[in-house]
Amino acid sequence: MTIVPVTSADLDAVEVSWFAALCSDDYQFLGVPDGDLRSSWAHCSGIVKEAEAQGFRNILCPSSYQVGQDTLSFVAGCAPVTSKINMLAAVRCGEIQPIMLARTLATLDHMLEGRLTVNIISSDFPGEKDESSYRYQRSREVVEILKQAWTQGEINHKGEVYNFQGLTTDPVVPYQTGGPLLYFGGYSPDALELCGQHCDVYLMWPEKMDELAGRMKAVNAVAERYGRTLDYGLRVHVIVRDTEAEAREYADYIVSKLDDEQGRAIRERALDAKSLGVSHQAKNRDVADDDGFIEPHLWTGVGRARSGCGAALVGSTDQVLSKLEAYKKMGMRAFVLSGYPHVDEAKHFGARVMPNLNTVSLPHAYGRVPASTPQTPLGIGERR
Repeated sequence: MTIVPVTSADLDAVEVSWFAALCSDDYQFLGVPDGDLRSSWAHCSGIVKEAEAQGFRNILCPSSYQVGQDTLSFVAGCAPVTSKINMLAAVRCGEIQPIMLARTLATLDHMLEGRLTVNIISSDFPGEKDESSYRYQRSREVVEILKQAWTQGEINHKGEVYNFQGLTTDPVVPYQTGGPLLYFGGYSPDALELCGQHCDVYLMWPEKMDELAGRMKAVNAVAERYGRTLDYGLRVHVIVRDTEAEAREYADYIVSKLDDEQGRAIRERALDAKSLGVSHQAKNRDVADDDGFIEPHLWTGVGRARSGCGAALVGSTDQVLSKLEAYKKMGMRAFVLSGYPHVDEAKHFGARVMPNLNTVSLPHAYGRVPASTPQTPLGIGERR
């Protein structure tokens, strides 16, 4: 089921990332608030430091307007308390004026010495409801302005949303050559157009493998029109144990106190609750078997208590490794993982699966980071 070749080097290696639960979405029991797991600087920075200790190469720092930590402030705070792990900062396009955003991200990239990556998000703002085409046009223009600011001495942009002429960019030059890698997810034609033309890594939420293959082919067709190729990734939860029975037992455990009405309220409070991607996650739950699985080792129970990514890889070490290998053969190079609670599950995955993976930092593979920085690929079983 191989889709397309990827652009970056070290094709046998994958970028394995974890998730910083900034948006009040860390639980022992899904849907049941836990004061010890609340979204705070102390707790969430602890997740980041544990992920780094376990050998994860990147960590997604999500964004929400209603709850949790401010993403860019959090990423800045992590710069002096980490040294190896990349930070994947979620940026909602239009929230910050784009030239100021370019300056902020360039500053963060220097603070992190090239360890910044950016997750481009197109979303409504609180109290607003814009057409999808407008939101993606706004995001397109933001990305185009960022790239000008990071690679040229002057910004000249005339668009439908922004208009800047003759603005100097000194000293908006990121640490990484050309600026941080751009990760992106979206299913609409406008989303695919933006990703295919401007972004580097196309991230998907979990679905059946043939459906994922179809999405990869669709965005690749767009990228080909622009003479580009992309890397591909999967954002998915994970529960890995020594045996499949233990993993399934833990999956049942974390939803054992979930009230369906509370779960619905959690899903509907998100600004993306009505998006096309979220609707596909809901469809997964509709077609799942009685135990919540839509295909071997892909469990949809997580989606009962969260919007967005709503399924988990569930199985033994060998089963989870085999599933990741199958995705890799399709052409996927990036995996953004998470689990509940996040510190504990990072340890489970780190102990069982990471020693069997050959990992890489995608910014290094793309040549964005100077060779003198500590971003070389790790061999199987190696740790930093």
